[in-house]
Amino acid sequence: MKKTSTRLADGRELVYYDVRGGHGAAERDAVDRRPLDAVATASEIRHDPLLGEWVAVTAHRQARTYHPPADECPLCPSRDGRMTEIPAEDYEVAVFENRFPSLAGPPGPAAAEDGTGLFLRAPGAGRCEVVCFTSDHEASFADLTEERAALVLDAWTDRTAELSALPGVRQVFCFENRGREIGVTLGHPHGQIYAYPFVTPRTGRMLRSAAAHRERTGGNLFDDVVEAERADGRRVVLETGHWTAFVPHAARWPYEVHLYPRRRVPDMTELQADARADFPGVYLELLRRFDRIFGPGEPPTPYISGWHQAPLGPDGGRDWAGRADFALHLELFTIRRTSGKLKYLAGSESGMGVFINDVPPETAAQRLREVASR
Repeated sequence: MKKTSTRLADGRELVYYDVRGGHGAAERDAVDRRPLDAVATASEIRHDPLLGEWVAVTAHRQARTYHPPADECPLCPSRDGRMTEIPAEDYEVAVFENRFPSLAGPPGPAAAEDGTGLFLRAPGAGRCEVVCFTSDHEASFADLTEERAALVLDAWTDRTAELSALPGVRQVFCFENRGREIGVTLGHPHGQIYAYPFVTPRTGRMLRSAAAHRERTGGNLFDDVVEAERADGRRVVLETGHWTAFVPHAARWPYEVHLYPRRRVPDMTELQADARADFPGVYLELLRRFDRIFGPGEPPTPYISGWHQAPLGPDGGRDWAGRADFALHLELFTIRRTSGKLKYLAGSESGMGVFINDVPPETAAQRLREVASR
């Protein structure tokens, strides 16, 4: 892999990733000639005392780009005199700082707004990046070659290492939103990376469950869940020597798959070479199956795909006790429950956090096995 870091006209970092370095590799020396003003953010985080969770407040994001026509896409290469976020005329994988970030800048102390200490706020520190998987506007991740998918994995891994080293960052989340139904506002195939200044609520719940399981049984919760799913077999969707994909026993979404490496690691930076080599074929197969769930002639399946990685310690350290029990895994799900119908987060889900799933997990797994590539 060849990595080239440069700067956009407003000072944001742009990083190109190319499959091959050395002689013959693409030179990434194109200059961003747009007359851009410096990025101004107004991000803060506020603490919810009832739930013990942080909420980001980002008024500046109201002005972000919203469903531009294809010939004005800011993620396409710069060609024919039209300058975009990526100055090069072509690229393989490109990552840049989001111009409208939810989180940005250095950390700062939390301060109380009143004498009770209930209303805490702090700078919305961290970093948000955009990951462009390909220069082809009409493609999707499922269209990538295994070589290109491996390059994306390399980029995710490199960004995880880089962002984890930033002051104040506690957790790095690499994810893709696909489809207008999900809320995507740019049609170009891309994902995002968030570097949070706190441990996210979902991860915090996982860590508490893992600690309680360790105390109760002496075992690792993630390992035990994966082995129990493999032993049961009904919800296993795909399995290789290095990865296991299954629909979880208590899936929240109509079609939801969790993908685990067979050897537990806390994050992508520690993923072994054999699992890395096996990943592109496994992941591309899962994405292609998702597009076949509802039969021929159906539009592309909207989905969210995200990597769950172990958080860092309060001081940014990797030797934090919470990391030891955590297992890197990917969660992939769609909000489409059947042809032409979406799963909405209505009263029970949004109001009380209790999911109601219309598709039995065993049925979902069976369908995902039926649409396997021949």
